[in-house]
Amino acid sequence: MPDKFTTLTPELHAYAVEHGAREDEVLRRLAEETERELADVAIMQIAPDQGAFITLLLRLMGARRALELGTFTGYSAICIARGLGEGGLLVTCDVSEEWAAIARRYWTEAGVADRIGLRLGPALETLRDLPSEEPFDFAFIDADKSEYPSYYEECLRLLRPGGLAMLDNVFRGGGVLEADDDDPRNVATRELNERIAADERVDVAMLPVADGVTLALKR
Repeated sequence: MPDKFTTLTPELHAYAVEHGAREDEVLRRLAEETERELADVAIMQIAPDQGAFITLLLRLMGARRALELGTFTGYSAICIARGLGEGGLLVTCDVSEEWAAIARRYWTEAGVADRIGLRLGPALETLRDLPSEEPFDFAFIDADKSEYPSYYEECLRLLRPGGLAMLDNVFRGGGVLEADDDDPRNVATRELNERIAADERVDVAMLPVADGVTLALKR
């Protein structure tokens, strides 16, 4: 009888990408350039299977307004923008003009630049400036992990009832299991994971996709 839980080896992940992600040429070249030019931080880019999951999820939701914290070189923004309905808008936040320059090129190539609005500056400041009277359908949280608790609260304010927040890297490479690990990013993620699990304002599911994602559906 097969094991209930299957360890995702690099070979199995490659199989999942090959058979389920449909990563096109634009995304492949973006991933390759990010790895080549920004090797030290390229790990921040989402995995192809995660991108496919986001696009499909947004299409199922019929989402039209989305929010992203942590643009990096724009891979996840393309996946989000492709999932939005006609007239859709993605507001995405980052602090690096260098990374944003790469992102803009690929957004144009992917044909989604007209539905992406980039805000350069600290994400928390951007969030606090956004009015709750113009709610979002979806929020992807993938920026400074030490700020996750604040990001979560602001995104929850900005989501419509029935809107979905997706938080990336909630496993922190296994760091969430190390109670004596005092890295501020791991501490904040552990504390927020506990808070969301008990948060009656949302329905929640934590999934073993990439480095762990939490889905929090606003009630």
